[in-house]
Amino acid sequence: MRIEAKKTYKKLLKKKMLISFAESCTGGLLSSNITSISGSSKVFNLGLVTYSNKSKIKILKIKKKIIDNHGAVSPECCKAMVVNLSKISKADINVSITGIAGPNGGTKSKPVGLVFIGFKKRNKIIITKNIFKSKNRNAIQKATVTRTFKILNKII
Repeated sequence: MRIEAKKTYKKLLKKKMLISFAESCTGGLLSSNITSISGSSKVFNLGLVTYSNKSKIKILKIKKKIIDNHGAVSPECCKAMVVNLSKISKADINVSITGIAGPNGGTKSKPVGLVFIGFKKRNKIIITKNIFKSKNRNAIQKATVTRTFKILNKII
């Protein structure tokens, strides 16, 4: 994780870009990884942990209808999170994460390990669907953060 985070930091610094995160199932782990780097305030703008549906609606202004119709763990919610985060943060790159870290809470259609990661760079939006095989909460959170930094390093 740390190696990928440092790569992201260096790329953002070189391009003079700011990044912001809206995290749910990772609980701030993504933000923690970037802020563990000295000088990260030059690239890191904002980190929100909108864990509950209520906070997604109240802070990120996700329409309740999106959560009611698709669930908080859905590409629709992930997209709304990243789009609305970009309005709040005004950062060059915005990232949203929503998923089921387990060990409970999974269903047949939405199993433990299902995580959506959203990226918005200027007008380009990418939503990735990830299914991490581990049923261990901590392992899923770490795998999500690692995957996020790997994708970021490709799109910066």
